[in-house]
Amino acid sequence: MILNFFYERVAIWITDMEVPKTHLEYENRLTMKMFLFQFVNYYSSCFYLAFFKGKFVGYPGAYAYMFGSRLRNEECDPGGCLIELTTQLVIVMAGKQVWGNIQEALVPWLRNWWVSRSARSHPESLYSRWEQDHDLQDFTQLGLFYEYLEMVIQFGFITLFVASFPLAPLLALLNNILEVRVDAWKFTTQFRRPVAAKAHSIGAWQEILNMMAVFSVVTNAFIVAFTSDMIPRLVYLYAYQTGKGNNMEGYINNSLSIFNISEIPLASQPEDEVNPSWFNASVITTCRYQDYRYPPGHEKQYTHTVQFWHILAAKMAFIIIMEHVVFMVKFFVAWLIPDVPSDVKARIRRERYLIQEYLQNYEVEKLKSQLSQCNTKNTHIQWT
Repeated sequence: MILNFFYERVAIWITDMEVPKTHLEYENRLTMKMFLFQFVNYYSSCFYLAFFKGKFVGYPGAYAYMFGSRLRNEECDPGGCLIELTTQLVIVMAGKQVWGNIQEALVPWLRNWWVSRSARSHPESLYSRWEQDHDLQDFTQLGLFYEYLEMVIQFGFITLFVASFPLAPLLALLNNILEVRVDAWKFTTQFRRPVAAKAHSIGAWQEILNMMAVFSVVTNAFIVAFTSDMIPRLVYLYAYQTGKGNNMEGYINNSLSIFNISEIPLASQPEDEVNPSWFNASVITTCRYQDYRYPPGHEKQYTHTVQFWHILAAKMAFIIIMEHVVFMVKFFVAWLIPDVPSDVKARIRRERYLIQEYLQNYEVEKLKSQLSQCNTKNTHIQWT
């Protein structure tokens, strides 16, 4: 929330420096900048959990460190990063919506209460209705801008990461039902009546929504492929399962690799005073970690096995197939359900026809009037 405050000031400052020629151009440029700032602010943590955390950690004895220090890259919990992503979405999405509704309702009410504090005790004759209405909050030209921004951010939450949290659309629906009532109360009681203005469309928001709809197909495909365990489980079930029947018996053991703990560098070993009892190479010689690497003693020890590359190929194939199928369905539905209904198109064509007919009749009547005047003049000249 604090970053939102600074991002908004920076976006307005940059847009003012560009000096757009028209208000529409100013609004479109500000829209793009605000959305990009909000995109980074709200979605960066989710993208980190979905696509970066636990993906570049290395293996025991050769962990990946950041900035050349002893700061190791984070690993996912044993249950995987998908549950962490779900938790993050619930906290950010639900918390943002609750806080946004409270802020939208409370802030204008407190401002109006503070402005009218000195006149509340006056009778109606001294503090008239028009004065009370004048003391309400001013509905600026960017009044609807923040309403659009809130809905677009919510749209991103329920589309970009819906594969990890399928209940997100339900939360968004409940929030929007409440949002309608809160906005209705706010616009009718806490703000001055806005001046009506025509708008051809929703402007840059339409392109942003289309872009996010396309981008969400890619993100959900990558979430299913790389964040969840669906593809490794399917590869094991159909290619590496050794038991009888189609079951997942032995999957956990198959997904864990072996490491010789005697090869752990001295700098990474526990210190003597806190040396745990289990860390004794003569008693327990190996440990297990989640990866697909050859065991110690193999000629390709600690390198990725063939199963790892099979799983990677299956993930990439799944992404390509899922993207094409979803895009085909999307374009088919878009073609099946037109943006403008057929009855509206018929009314538009009829309106154009009536306008053309009216203009044609007007021109004909005007021409007749001119011809009549010319005939009258000729007759008058001949008579004289």
